[in-house]
Amino acid sequence: MKKIVLFITVFLLTLDCQASIPGFKTDTTKKSIHLTELTKGGPGKDGIPSIDNPKFISIDEAIKWLKDQEPVITVEFDQVAKAYPLQILIWHEIVNDKIKSKPIVVTFCPLCYSAIVFERRVAGDILEFGVSGFLRHSDLVMYDRKTESLWQQFTGEALVGDYTGKTLKRWPAQIISFRQFRDRWPDGMVLSQKTGFVKPYGRNPYAGYDDINKTPFLFKGPENGRLPPMEKVIAVTIGETNKAYPYSINQKTGVIHDIIEDVNVVIFHGKGAVSALDQKRIADSTHIGSTGVFSPIIGNKSLEFERTEKGFQDIQTKSTWDITGKAIDGLMKGKQLEQFIHGDYFAFA
Repeated sequence: MKKIVLFITVFLLTLDCQASIPGFKTDTTKKSIHLTELTKGGPGKDGIPSIDNPKFISIDEAIKWLKDQEPVITVEFDQVAKAYPLQILIWHEIVNDKIKSKPIVVTFCPLCYSAIVFERRVAGDILEFGVSGFLRHSDLVMYDRKTESLWQQFTGEALVGDYTGKTLKRWPAQIISFRQFRDRWPDGMVLSQKTGFVKPYGRNPYAGYDDINKTPFLFKGPENGRLPPMEKVIAVTIGETNKAYPYSINQKTGVIHDIIEDVNVVIFHGKGAVSALDQKRIADSTHIGSTGVFSPIIGNKSLEFERTEKGFQDIQTKSTWDITGKAIDGLMKGKQLEQFIHGDYFAFA
């Protein structure tokens, strides 16, 4: 073990002194980090293949292989909704796609449980991303195929290369269950298993990783004594303020009202999806629920919510709302709460 650690340390020190990164054409004279912060995660460059020509199918077709409780990343824009099943993303981590005219990249780092969607247009260029094979703080490091700059998935920031200092624009997205997606968007599209690759979709290559008693893989950052590193949190950033709401609290309360930088927010945590990182077969995994973060204000009316068996109910009008922030019954039926960007992550991330 000591020899392995010594080898990795020497490799990283050598890497930081080199004018190039082996296998990459990245301009390493431009960087905001020390190259020693990059860790080999296992498979090399494109060893985990991105999906660059995604195909989509109807909900009726997806029902044949996607279970109700399975988690999907949902993106909605201009009345078009797409679902990206984690049973596929867990094997690819990156999907280069577009929704209407907007080029997006849908990303998932299993080690952080971070499902994040970005616009992939930067300074007028539409970039295509791949998996670099490196980790930083146990998080996926992406690279763009134009300049091979390296990008941190968790923040969307370019760390090394021509785009250093640039940050991808983030898009609202949620992890919810497939059943919740099809109830909300019956005409929505689902990423097909026909990816061009042969993978055991539906199986979890990280079985047992979603365990609050585990240690994060290859994480070298400082520990924070307030939460176990592998506790899941709902993370919200508004302005310069970052807040994390632990699952151990959210799952019990169902609804949390808060104010972040004078902005009213409401956090929903209800029934829904299972974990993608628990059992060998994702559909058999532990139920962890689905979350959403919204503005509780509709027009000039400020609403107060509570969780019910049917979803979430506002006290003022007794309307029922689903996990996507849409009123599905009552006086407010059809209304949509403004969604705030949020993420469901392991606390260490």
